[in-house]
Amino acid sequence: QVQFVEAGGGLVQPGGSLRLSCVGSGYIFSIYGMGWYRQAPGEQRELVAGILVGGSTNYPDSVKGRFTISRDNAKNTVYLQMNSLKPEDTAVYYCNKWPVNFNYWGQGTQVTVSS
Repeated sequence: QVQFVEAGGGLVQPGGSLRLSCVGSGYIFSIYGMGWYRQAPGEQRELVAGILVGGSTNYPDSVKGRFTISRDNAKNTVYLQMNSLKPEDTAVYYCNKWPVNFNYWGQGTQVTVSS
């Protein structure tokens, strides 16, 4: 069955950096686009970065220039490098197939940006 295991979250001060990773399994990772999403308390889940098979990327304005998505198909892994973090980036971060998601979501990894 499809599984996603996210890791790399934590507590970081404003302006700091984190690198998230997500390992996908149970499907052919290399032939699908992948995305990173986040969900803050009381908010809907939103896309923060997407990467297609060919390497094209997509970011919302809120993270453009600060977040970078990348993938390693040999490791079935997608990464999210987050720089210049802001308190409003605080959320649980998830990965999933993109742009069309699987119904299954992993447990996510908590990112907290606070001084």
